[in-house]
Amino acid sequence: MASFIKEQVTSVTHWNDTLFSFTTSRDPSFRFKNGHFIMMGLELEGRPLMRAYSIASANYEDELEFFSIKVQDGPLTSKLQKIEVGDEILLSKKPTGTLLQENLLPGKNLYLLSTGTGLAPFMSIIKDPEVYEQYEHIILVHGVRYTSELAYQEIISQELPNNEFFGDDVKNKLIYYPSVTREKYVNNGRVTDLITSGKLTRDIGLPAISKEDDRFMICGSTAMLKDSCEILDALGLEEARQGNQGHYVIERAFVG
Repeated sequence: MASFIKEQVTSVTHWNDTLFSFTTSRDPSFRFKNGHFIMMGLELEGRPLMRAYSIASANYEDELEFFSIKVQDGPLTSKLQKIEVGDEILLSKKPTGTLLQENLLPGKNLYLLSTGTGLAPFMSIIKDPEVYEQYEHIILVHGVRYTSELAYQEIISQELPNNEFFGDDVKNKLIYYPSVTREKYVNNGRVTDLITSGKLTRDIGLPAISKEDDRFMICGSTAMLKDSCEILDALGLEEARQGNQGHYVIERAFVG
């Protein structure tokens, strides 16, 4: 287990019967960038069982936070969902990932498109004061099936705007757009449909998407990633790859 860091669970939140999040202690030597993911898991029968998880906490926070689905027969999540405060979690020592501000060309508006637990890396990014310095607007879109899956809603809408350090930036620049597909809600529709129909930009009062002004980070299901890339490609936007900056980035390493 020498290649892993052991941390203790400090809190657990069960959002509903399919989603939960938890925080852990953080080794002072552990460093990461907002948007990074890490291999995280449990020691089972003397062996590590690890999966890729985005870090939902910001890189300056004292604890680490993770957001997960509950899969009853999942090798890891069937056990992970039962963790309690004081339990031990394994973390790899090398965070990585593509959802980084530095991978994008300069622009006016940053769209953070997520479905399900794909919200996790964006919770880290919307707590980053430097991101607010780079953009006029940051649009956080979270697509789910049911309203009970809109995790972190109160934190996004109420806590962050009152943050003593960057609360004013949140109030002036962050646009939160949750959308539900299987229940009636303020906003309804799949994330990709909201983009192609123009409903998203109309609802938030911004111009139609352009490669001159708009940048995207995308994290969610495989189908959502594929469809989003096709939509953006058709609009002339290019994905950041192999060290070259682009108009959008997706996380290819795992399904959020």
